Amino acid sequence: MIETIVGETGTQTTLGYLLEIGHDDGGARCHLDVTEAHTNRHGVLHGGIATTVLDNAMGATSSLTVDDTGRTPFQTISLTTQFLAPAFLGKRVTAVARVTGGGRSLLFLAAELHDEDGRLIASATGVFKRARTEQTQ
Repeated sequence: MIETIVGETGTQTTLGYLLEIGHDDGGARCHLDVTEAHTNRHGVLHGGIATTVLDNAMGATSSLTVDDTGRTPFQTISLTTQFLAPAFLGKRVTAVARVTGGGRSLLFLAAELHDEDGRLIASATGVFKRARTEQTQ
């Protein structure tokens, strides 16, 4: 069953993206409706926000490898983003992530960001590590 998560973090609340988990392929999805708050001075989706949406899809997908709720924290070790086309104001973009490899301590992921017309906007690869849940001084 697909679950949509809204407003779970400060970043999610500020940007307004939706996180979906529960897809048969095990990958999380992040959806963002591009508003003026998300655009750069050229009137298209800011690259940093596109990267944030891709990062969140990959982080949640990492979590889904150990936790069906997608809430076990994973931290981004590295992230590389390629920008391929602009995403325009008023369009919905969706990031879909998948695990491409890894082992006990690190996971390797890839993600793609498409607009509602199916255009590939950006792609990313990343390395993620399960985060400690206790805080140290």
